[in-house]
Amino acid sequence: MSSATNREQPIFSTRAHVFQIDPVTKKNWIPASKHAATVSYFYDATRNVYRIISVGGTKAIINSTITPNMTFTKTSQKFGQWADSRANTVYGLGFASEQNLSQFAEKFQEVREAARLARERSQDKTELTNPALNITSQQVVPSPIISTNGPGDEKFFRSQSAEMELNTDRERVKKMLSEGSVCEVQWEAEFFSLQDNNNKLVAALREANANVEKWKKQLAGYQEEAERLRQRVAELESQTTSEPNAEQGDEQSERQQNLEMLLKSKEEEIIFLKEQRPDLRELETERDDLLQRLQDLEERNQEMEKELQRAEQSLRDSKLERDRMREEISKAGDELDMKICQLNDLRLGLAQLLESN
Repeated sequence: MSSATNREQPIFSTRAHVFQIDPVTKKNWIPASKHAATVSYFYDATRNVYRIISVGGTKAIINSTITPNMTFTKTSQKFGQWADSRANTVYGLGFASEQNLSQFAEKFQEVREAARLARERSQDKTELTNPALNITSQQVVPSPIISTNGPGDEKFFRSQSAEMELNTDRERVKKMLSEGSVCEVQWEAEFFSLQDNNNKLVAALREANANVEKWKKQLAGYQEEAERLRQRVAELESQTTSEPNAEQGDEQSERQQNLEMLLKSKEEEIIFLKEQRPDLRELETERDDLLQRLQDLEERNQEMEKELQRAEQSLRDSKLERDRMREEISKAGDELDMKICQLNDLRLGLAQLLESN
């Protein structure tokens, strides 16, 4: 590697398929490498910065400086992403297992915390710059087209047609992979949304049941107290009729009036509570509706789980098809290279033949 990375030390490495968000649609994923690439965390002790670097072939497909405000998000069991505002893109990584994704996410949190501590310790408050990898990319110079009227022209144009077909197959495989990943993420997001709605409905149902039980207990308590006061008034009335003593009668009459006033106030309070309490039938109807919605959501959750499984299976099938197409494209490319070499030899032979003539 170049001198810019000689002073950096790798602290963690893993293998993953690298993607970048489409800069036009900001929705679809574009593969940054044909195969799984090595993705590493690097620490630059000289400038005290952390970077995520991945090299595909002869160019850097990831060169992201970690800042404290970055966040790594798991969008599925084997896929995660983070946004880099300096590079003006979003990186996505597809891992072979959920364990590899968890290890990478944990290391991301550690590195982000270390970057935050490094920024706090730094005396100058300037923003950390994003060093670039000094990797030179080699370009293959295509063979020039020779304008001759010999028999080699027809073969040469056939090779151009084969190359155009290969490019079309490559674009189709890329589109298939991007659509599969986006579909999986959308299904999973809708599944989690349904689970959240399910939990909210369960909480609302429990709260409604608790309110109904509380109103029932409070009403029963007031009714018992009113009944007890009525019995007490009846007892006092019977004592008043059985004992003709005037003093006791006055005393009992006063107590009776007090009890009647208390009873009247309790009855008024019961009437007020009856007016204030909600209709039990309405609450029961609402509870039944919530139970029905909860059942419908559970059934829909099951359907969504099945749809998610089918989507994952479809994605696996598309990946297998993609690998098969890559093998066929690679074989066709090798054959195309051989044909190009043969055409070059034929061209040289024709040129020598023309010169000799």
